Amino acid sequence: MLAMGRVHDISVTLGRESIDYPGDTPYARSLLMAAPQDFCTLSRVEMSAHSGTHIDVPSHFEDGGRSLTDYAAADFVFPALVIEIADTECVRADALAGADVRAGDAVLFKTANSRDGRVRSGVFSEDFVYVAPDAAAWLRERGARLVGIDYITIEGYANRGFDSHHIVLGAGMIVLESVDLGAVAPGRYTLFCLPLKMAGAEASPVRAILVEDPA
Repeated sequence: MLAMGRVHDISVTLGRESIDYPGDTPYARSLLMAAPQDFCTLSRVEMSAHSGTHIDVPSHFEDGGRSLTDYAAADFVFPALVIEIADTECVRADALAGADVRAGDAVLFKTANSRDGRVRSGVFSEDFVYVAPDAAAWLRERGARLVGIDYITIEGYANRGFDSHHIVLGAGMIVLESVDLGAVAPGRYTLFCLPLKMAGAEASPVRAILVEDPA
């Protein structure tokens, strides 16, 4: 039997809980057939590649950047650090001073977005905690491989230059968005966030889990 510690599902349920970024195709599931009236139940799903809990890879913003085709499944398993952020506006570099971020880490920020349920509210709000560009650069300089946030985007809504995305994705890092960290304590875990195997895609929904080290 596989020895594993406690598993935390940090994915938001697609549907009433999930948030759609303005302009994206919202998640919708409709029935094409339904048992027992039909011989089986068959659904049609429509959504954006950025619906719900999802990853962005460099081709989302960077010309010539890697797409999902360019990754192996093992590339989406990471040593992970969850950091709790008290600031209710954004994650700033000065809040990360002393954080035990190691090269190759996935760094996930637990913020007021999780604590107050905003990430699973089903309603987009322009008022959310985001990752400031100086924090994105701080993570890049320390060799992090992934940055995650508990909202639909790492970017401040007013930042039309998408600086944090360019800093992270331009360095070849991965972005993980819309994780629900409300029930997760700060600390070290193993992160699994495998995408759908979609040729050429810049993003994909994932089922993201954090696994504690076995006792």
